Amino acid sequence: MGVPVLVLGASGSGKSTSLRNFEQEEIRILNVAGKPLPFRKKLLKADNPTYEQIAAVLKKNEVKAYAIDDSQYLMAFESFAHAKDTGYGKFTNMALNFKALIDCAIKNTSPDTIIYFLHHTELAEDGRLKAKTLGKMLDNQLTVEGLFSIVLLCQVEGSEHYFITNSDGSNPAKSPMEMFEMKIPNDLKMVDTTIREYYEF
Repeated sequence: MGVPVLVLGASGSGKSTSLRNFEQEEIRILNVAGKPLPFRKKLLKADNPTYEQIAAVLKKNEVKAYAIDDSQYLMAFESFAHAKDTGYGKFTNMALNFKALIDCAIKNTSPDTIIYFLHHTELAEDGRLKAKTLGKMLDNQLTVEGLFSIVLLCQVEGSEHYFITNSDGSNPAKSPMEMFEMKIPNDLKMVDTTIREYYEF
């Protein structure tokens, strides 16, 4: 069973940039929106993959780290594809498909594989910061963040980009005890190394 990590942040907060210190042979990027990477280093990526294509790559488990970049766009693109469909069935399907992807990442990879879900945030009706979703099913019946033991929150202060690793009560960040300091550099390679050392992979 692989280790899923949720990396949350607004657009431009440094989610994709945090991949910059990986080497090409270490990670595969599943680039849902097909955007160019925001740094010069060449990393292997698949642009515009579908749920089925992402699942197929994860099941091959050819490397020990994967990044599903802007994973919320899987739901957004599915929503646009079914925009003219009536009824609530399309929202149920969106929730089931996203949940199935998380299950695939956990159940179809080796225990020393880490799968990073880079995902946008939004404010809930109660003002709470949360993972961006579509429809109520993922929020009311599941809570996406609850499926992850590690949730990192991208923050920006001036020119500084960093991760928050545990909640102050206003955000969903969390991580196992003594894994990280409260504030760490915006560097998923460093995060990857720390997780592997913590779990003794």
